[in-house]
Order: sequence, then C-alpha cells, then structure tokens
Amino acid sequence: MTGPDGSEQFDKKHDFVQSRPYAIAGILAVAFALAGCGQPASQASAPPPAPVTVAQPVKRTVTDWDEFTGRFEAVEEVQVRPRVGGFVNSVEFQDGAIVHQGDLLYVIDPRPFEAVAEQADGQLSDARAKVELAKRELDRGLNLVQTSAVSEQAVDQRRQALQAAHAAETQAAGALKAARLNIEFTHVTAPLTGRVSRHLVSPGNLVQGSDTGTSTLLTSIVALDPIYVYFDMDEATFIKYSRLWFEGRRPSSRDTANPVQVTLAGETKPSHEGTINFLDNRLDVSTGTLRSRAVIKNTDLSILPGQFGRVRLIGSAPYEALLIPDVAVATDQSRKIVFVVKPDDTVEARPVVLGPLDDGLRVIREGLKAEDRVIVNGIQRARVGAKVAPQTAPAPVGGKS
Repeated sequence: MTGPDGSEQFDKKHDFVQSRPYAIAGILAVAFALAGCGQPASQASAPPPAPVTVAQPVKRTVTDWDEFTGRFEAVEEVQVRPRVGGFVNSVEFQDGAIVHQGDLLYVIDPRPFEAVAEQADGQLSDARAKVELAKRELDRGLNLVQTSAVSEQAVDQRRQALQAAHAAETQAAGALKAARLNIEFTHVTAPLTGRVSRHLVSPGNLVQGSDTGTSTLLTSIVALDPIYVYFDMDEATFIKYSRLWFEGRRPSSRDTANPVQVTLAGETKPSHEGTINFLDNRLDVSTGTLRSRAVIKNTDLSILPGQFGRVRLIGSAPYEALLIPDVAVATDQSRKIVFVVKPDDTVEARPVVLGPLDDGLRVIREGLKAEDRVIVNGIQRARVGAKVAPQTAPAPVGGKS
C-alpha cells in the first residue's frame, strides 16, 4: 500500500484479520491441553472416605437420679459439762480421738464430796439407831397397855415417834445417796460413742457444776456412724415426685426409705449409700425449698459433720432406655446432636433429647432408634452428607459414675 509520500504503509488491520484464525486455534489448543492434563490430577487428589468407629445404642432398664447439694450433720452431738463444781485434777482423753460411751474424760477433785458423804453416812447411822430405840419403846408400850400400866395416848405417841424416826432415816439415806452421786459426778465420762473435740479446761482450773445449763463447757462429742445429710429440694422437683407418687410410679419418701447415694468433694462417683428418713412439713417461703434428710452409713468415719456432698435421690421408676457414650454427643448451637451413619455410609446429624448419665453412659430420651449406627470415635472427621468408612465397635459397657 502506497502512502501520500509514495512510501509503502503496513496495513495493520488487514494483517490482524489474516492472523486471527491462527491465534484462536492456538489458544484453543492450549486450553484443551490444560484440560486434558487437569482431569486425571483432580481425580487422583479426591480423598478417601474418613474412617470412623460406630456402635449401636445400648438398650437396658435404667432409673433416673436427681442431684442436690447437702451438708452433713451428726445424728447425736453432746456438749460435755460437769454436774458438780470443783478443781480439775486431770484430763483423761486425747484431743480429737474416738471415745466410747462410759470412757473417763475429766476428773474433778472428789475430796470435798467424800467428806460430805462421810457426814451423811454418820447421820444415817444415827437415824437408824433412833428407829431401833423408837421400835423398842413402842413394843414395851404395847405390852404395858394390856395391864393398863400406860395409857393408849402414850402408845400413840410412841407409834408416832417411830414413824418420825423412819422418816429421818429415809432423809439421811437420801442425803448419803446424793453425796455418793456427787462423788461419782467428779468422774466426767463420755455419754455417747463418737469423736471428741479438744479439751477446753486444763488441770488446776475451777469449773462450775450445775444441772441448769450454767456449768462450764469442758468439750463436745459428735457421733459419726451413721451420719445425717440435709439437703433442700426445690418446689418443681417436689411436685414431680408427688405426681409420680399419685401415678403409682415412685414411692413417697414420707413412708418409704427411698435410696440415696452420696458423692464427696473431689470424688467422681458415689462412695456412700443411705436412705431418706425425713421430709419437712412445709416449704421454706423464702427459698421455695423443702428441707430433706437422709441417714448415711459412715463405717469408715471418713465423713465429718459440716462437710458438703452431692446427694443423688432416686427420681423415677425403672424404664427401658437407649444409652450411648457421652463422648458421642456434640453441640450445635442450642441443641444436642449425634452423628449417625445411614445405610449408604453417609453421615447424618440427628438432634436428640438427653437424659441423665447412668453407669457412665448417656440416656437418650428422643432422637435415636436401637438399630442406628452412632459415631462414637472420629466425630471430628465426620462431615454431614459425606461418605465415611465405618468400623463397628463393641457395645459400650459404661462404668460407675
């Protein structure tokens, strides 16, 4: 092509049009080549089904238990106080030891009371001698009145003197008995078997004795076996128990010693057993709870009054339930789910309603069937709708919890 100045000009448009088919063909060839190379690569990188362990729910008869927080108190507790006053001679127990009923705890100086007892003994001897004299005089009077040597009035006077002598003898005998009791009270003994506290009075100190509660506190003793545990039952639970009782599905704790189990602080499973033996006659208006009490066996003396514990009370009649390991339960926002492997080995998320733990397994109230295959191991590898490689595990056996 010739330009205005006579030189040849390059026709860019013509050349582009002429070369366009070749360019398009090259691009298509590259594209097909890339597609051909990528097809096998994508197929080779597809992951295999994730291995998971599945198990079918366990079906067995279970019983629900409700838990409460309780505090232990002694069945019997005694404050040891002297019944007579005086100076303490000795302390005969070790602080914090187990003592038995009748064991000697304190000795109070008995000498003043022994002196009083000797005086009362002398007065009793004098009264008995007067009784003998009055009896002889009455016998003589009865013989003389037959011969009219003495009057009937004199005989009556002698009879009255004998009765007065008998009364004086009784008074003297009572005084001697009281004096001997005071001597006995100088030896302060344990009124019950239990664990004694520390001694509050040392030898040489003066203590006050009284039967009116004003005497000196010496120590205290608490009985340990059995032991009470008090707990408060909320109103909703009380209404539930009442409804079950009316329906005949659970005995009332008022007339039946329903079983309880106790878990102490730091324990993971119940270690002590007992029975309900008291329900209060009204709900506390300030807390809306009912005070309840159970008596617990404490043969190993491991529980002390004042401790806290978790109290499990039987909450239902026995019923058939499905159970799975608790680790198989996952949380999806506000609902609980388990992953179930369908017949085509794909994963399905199944919402469930949970019940309590029983022997280490979780009760499933709704959402599962006995033939379902539940993923119990490998939950983190399971994806809803994806295929998995399930391996059947032995039926879960749970342990005490």
